[in-house]
Amino acid sequence: MSDLPVIGITTYRQRASWGTWTDVPADLLPSDYAQAVEQAGGVPVLLPPVASDAAAAAVLDRLDGLLIAGGADINPSRYGQQPDPHVVTWYDDRDAWELWLLGEADRLRLPVLGICRGMQMMAVSAGGALVQHLPDVVGHDEHAGGASSYRGTAVRVEGGRLGALVPPETTVPSHHHQAVAEHPGFRAVAHDDDGVLQAMEADGDRFAVGVQWHPETADDPGVFEGLVAAARERSAARRP
Repeated sequence: MSDLPVIGITTYRQRASWGTWTDVPADLLPSDYAQAVEQAGGVPVLLPPVASDAAAAAVLDRLDGLLIAGGADINPSRYGQQPDPHVVTWYDDRDAWELWLLGEADRLRLPVLGICRGMQMMAVSAGGALVQHLPDVVGHDEHAGGASSYRGTAVRVEGGRLGALVPPETTVPSHHHQAVAEHPGFRAVAHDDDGVLQAMEADGDRFAVGVQWHPETADDPGVFEGLVAAARERSAARRP
């Protein structure tokens, strides 16, 4: 049996164009995520939205780790709020799929990494809530970067599991207009200069880490190496 852990990565399901094909429904994700997992020693497998909790259980039974990728806003109804005027697009199929995956990952104690939206979805899955439009709280929109670009954000890492994977002070690529406001079951382990939560992790010995930034777009392999190492350890423990 291979000691290469298999990591599932959630994807978008949106319309896309390529070659001679225009505006076609597609399951897609920037390749940075899969490449980061591969470079950390894992085997990436893409997980497009499937409308079944049974499917989540079936696929995670075959995987060693889970990565919840970035993407669009989460439907505010998932955390008991009405949409802010700045929240106009969400994808209910992906929201449901990721919530099923996270619930099953919790049951299996599967290693999980959440990136940007992924960290937010981890908080929502645990019964938490989000700041729907961060500029209303911090007074600027610099966390959002540009239309197709990231902004460097200074982050302080405050120990925990993440402290062994990321420098205590680092500048990270950010592209978000929301943030985690409540995160039951997770402890805060990083903030930026605005006091915005930039990382959280579960208590105990399970690897369940969320980061608000986009390490897949930078030379920032630590969190991927942490996920893959935890997935490899779990895979080895399951072998007969």
